[in-house]
Amino acid sequence: MSKSERETFRHLVFGVRHSTFAVKVLFTGGGTGGHLMPALALAQALRAERPEAGIVIVGAERGIEGEVLPHYPYRYVLLPVEPIYRFQWWRNLRWPLIAWRAWRSAGAVLDRERPDIVVGTGGYVSGPVVWRAQRRGIPTALQEQNALPGITTRWLAQRARQIHLGFPEAQARLRPGPRTVVFALGNPIRSPADEGDRATALAAFGLAPDRPTVLIFGGSQGARALNYAVAGALEHGGLSDVNLLWGAGPTHASTFARYAVRDRVVVQGFFDPMARAYRAADLVVCRAGAMTTAEVCAWGKPSVLVPLPHSAADHQLHNARALEQSGAAVLLEERHLMGRSLSALVHQLLADPARREALARSARSRGQPNASWEVMSKILTLFGN
Repeated sequence: MSKSERETFRHLVFGVRHSTFAVKVLFTGGGTGGHLMPALALAQALRAERPEAGIVIVGAERGIEGEVLPHYPYRYVLLPVEPIYRFQWWRNLRWPLIAWRAWRSAGAVLDRERPDIVVGTGGYVSGPVVWRAQRRGIPTALQEQNALPGITTRWLAQRARQIHLGFPEAQARLRPGPRTVVFALGNPIRSPADEGDRATALAAFGLAPDRPTVLIFGGSQGARALNYAVAGALEHGGLSDVNLLWGAGPTHASTFARYAVRDRVVVQGFFDPMARAYRAADLVVCRAGAMTTAEVCAWGKPSVLVPLPHSAADHQLHNARALEQSGAAVLLEERHLMGRSLSALVHQLLADPARREALARSARSRGQPNASWEVMSKILTLFGN
């Protein structure tokens, strides 16, 4: 879709259909960034297109929401909800009390806010809120980030009016209701920035332009296994001929700072903005979280995905396999991750431009850089219906 076509579509959906009344949307999701960030991306898309819209975000007291949401211009509510513990089963003995508190507090939020639409982006906090909204007849939409749908999405799919998938492969694992419409428009992310080029990005990092550049990171908190594999590769000289942008994580950056090399190896806790790092990269090595893979595909980057082996229901492995099977990424399981194996795979890909271009082309075909406003435009059609 061209830029002019997008602008026309935005005008028709956001500017005309709902121009008479201000819509109020309640977004609920969190516990982890993978569930909270899609809610924020959708809220930002709504605010950009409909400044008069009412926006409320409901998160969990025990999640990261308390740290993140105060930095955004939205009203928010934190509920006393806890997850179901997969390994420490004895902690679930309190769940009857927790479930009652969650049910009651979710109802109180809906009574007070009276939203026109409720959007759930997953995580344990969204379950009771969306469930109560569905039983009150409030239109609900679900946004599922992963190739393997989470328990909350599977549980609520029957009564949802819309389900929005980050991975089309997830649809086969859902049982939507007769009134449910399923879309596969991609995960809501920040659209890749247009300004700047590779040379400008490399100069900003102080990297030499005559070497290929590899971006390696383990998400916002870093990844211990990735960090030690990179350190091992550097110690054995395995990555001595490439530029390296290494996002070690805020808590690990000081440990690995000694590996920084002027004009060749940059070690940071994280890269903000990420756009500059993506623009500089010829190859990306990262975890397989839904939002990370959505960004890599939106940027059209060839990638090596190293799934977190203990992610909930092994969803990162499902994400990585979906991309590998579509030719959009290379899967490297953590049990095979060592300094030498990482170095060998990186050099194999860097020495094969045709394969990297094929990976990049397949990634771009799955990338949805405008997913935030496309998903939000569909959700707004529920207003008044």
